[in-house]
Amino acid sequence: MLSGGFFLCFCCLDCESLLHNKYVFAGVSIPFFHKDRLHNQEDYLLGCIKGKSFKKTCPKDYPTKHNPTNQNSNICPSYFRWIHEDLKPWKEKGITKDMLEKAKKTANFKLVIVKGKVYVEKYRKSIQTRDFFTLWGILQILRLYPGKLPDLELMFDCEDKPVVPLDKFHGPNAKPPPLFRYCSDQWSLDIVFPDWSFWGWAETNIKPWENTLKDIKEGNKKTNWKDRVPYAYWKGNPYVSPTRQNLLQCNVTLENDWNTLLYIQDWVQESNQGYKKSSLGDQCTHRYKIYIEGWAWSVSEKYILACDSMTLFVRSNYHDFFIRGMVPLQHYWPIRDNSKCTSLKFAVEWGNNHTHKAQEIGEAGSKFIQEDLDMNNVYNYMFHLLNEYAKLLMFKPTIPRGAVEFCPEKLLSCTNGNKRMFMEESMVKVPSDSNPCTIPPPYDPLSLQEFLERKANSTKQVEIWEDEYWQIKEGAIV
Repeated sequence: MLSGGFFLCFCCLDCESLLHNKYVFAGVSIPFFHKDRLHNQEDYLLGCIKGKSFKKTCPKDYPTKHNPTNQNSNICPSYFRWIHEDLKPWKEKGITKDMLEKAKKTANFKLVIVKGKVYVEKYRKSIQTRDFFTLWGILQILRLYPGKLPDLELMFDCEDKPVVPLDKFHGPNAKPPPLFRYCSDQWSLDIVFPDWSFWGWAETNIKPWENTLKDIKEGNKKTNWKDRVPYAYWKGNPYVSPTRQNLLQCNVTLENDWNTLLYIQDWVQESNQGYKKSSLGDQCTHRYKIYIEGWAWSVSEKYILACDSMTLFVRSNYHDFFIRGMVPLQHYWPIRDNSKCTSLKFAVEWGNNHTHKAQEIGEAGSKFIQEDLDMNNVYNYMFHLLNEYAKLLMFKPTIPRGAVEFCPEKLLSCTNGNKRMFMEESMVKVPSDSNPCTIPPPYDPLSLQEFLERKANSTKQVEIWEDEYWQIKEGAIV
């Protein structure tokens, strides 16, 4: 994953605010209009977008209650059950103020919600604009469900790799620091939260998820699956991790054909050329697409899985919030990380000999992303994660001393270029007309074990097929 040297601070209240270390974001300060009062809901945006200027103060008439007309609530997708698993270390004894403060060691900021307003205490710069767009996303959940989130305090780390080791915090007296971030692994207790790119990745010109998903859906229609190039495709930055550099050895050459077409993405060059060759909607032209983690997990995961191509998922050490709900051979094809080339070649050979099944796997993975990971479910996941987390707090959240009120108007007023464009595109226009989906109950130990065994057995089955394939191949050569 791109991890260049762009470091940007939170958008300032005014020039003087840059001198301070604390910022406050009002959660729902932009006035709402009820849906039947809008002549054209899609045209309802902030005043400055229509050419007006923002005021220097936030409106005081923002709504504090959510009054949906549709009271029906669907059950959330099954991967929401992992919210309970991620918060399990604090289930019995709760979260104390001291435990929270210990998470400050690596956090980029502290987030505080009090009476529907968001306050941020900034500690250190994040990579690029990760913190900025993460906070923008949190502002949107408060616009979508005004008044529904309880008061809370949390620490957020915008870096890639988890830092709360499981082996240091086990036993009845363990007091792990609760720390939110974009990914975790089986050896860590970091709490997984949707990443910033759902509201846009400005430095790579990738639009907010809702519009990007529309582009990918349109791209899927351009080429029938069986007419796609019968090779595995990957395009990305290989220099962020050894495993990606190792992947390049699998590229097709005159001497070896591993059934892969691998391309290096030069983001600096792409930026200079106006991002003409990096449209995600134009990259659904191969039957198979490769996902491989970067320095940690990669935001490319959702874009690759949405493409209708059978995703060849190289075994990963890290997980984001949704991938744990996906299953090998149902949603993607597992690839060994210690013998990528032979594993990739077999996967493509198998797919080209079982085109109906390969297409079925690709489309099932794509359906999961397009339906279970639509923006509404992203917001619902955020809502339930924050709500369940708040229940564990053993103290009353308080506003940071010296805080300055902030609101979406001010975020937009001091932002320009594609950052502002992405914020406008991803802004929640009106409150939701329904309640959040209903979070499913936690796994019981047996059902969780069965689910994990199902995933492990599916991967083992693929490895058995692969080993048999190469044994036959080698025997034929001998």
